[in-house]
Amino acid sequence: MIRIVVVDDHLIFIEGIRKLLEDEPDLEFCGGVGDSREGLFLIEKRKPDVAVMDITMPGLNGLDAARLIGKVSPKTRTILLTVHNENPYVVEALKAGVHGYVVKSQAGSDLVRAIREVSQGRVYLSPCVSRIVVEAYRNKHLPDEVHLTTREREVLQLISEGYKTKQAAAQLGISIKTAESHRTRIMSKLDIHETAGLVRYAIRQGLISP
Repeated sequence: MIRIVVVDDHLIFIEGIRKLLEDEPDLEFCGGVGDSREGLFLIEKRKPDVAVMDITMPGLNGLDAARLIGKVSPKTRTILLTVHNENPYVVEALKAGVHGYVVKSQAGSDLVRAIREVSQGRVYLSPCVSRIVVEAYRNKHLPDEVHLTTREREVLQLISEGYKTKQAAAQLGISIKTAESHRTRIMSKLDIHETAGLVRYAIRQGLISP
């Protein structure tokens, strides 16, 4: 039996996946939540075989959540289920270590197949995504190779979503001074010195939607 947790901020979509899995005797739905951080707690508690997660989530996006899943539940395989099939999202997802990438418009049987594939240790990409990855590497259209830590990426996402530094600090449970230090390092690493530029960068990297 393959045990699955679903994390998506559209609860009706979670319900749809739950009903989809009910028709598959070898797949078991073992929980769904609409928030990435709650999802991490659920995954750490349940230790599912597969976690299905949306990319564009407020507060903590699916890309960074996927990185954290590897720490709280190393044996859990992650599938990103999303409306995004653009180059930055796909390549960043692979760099984040996800095991499957399924476009929502091709869900249904595509998702079921992806769950079975990744549970067997393989990587699954929706057909349209496979072409994007090949073209990205062939043409070298890759995201900027600037290394931000997970915490810096979290701060960047919150700033790009409109949070002030004080609000971002409260959201992450860190001091205002620490949040300001992260913001300063982010701007220095990226050589971007205004919020609008940070927002554009976050969109290109798939951290937030346009």
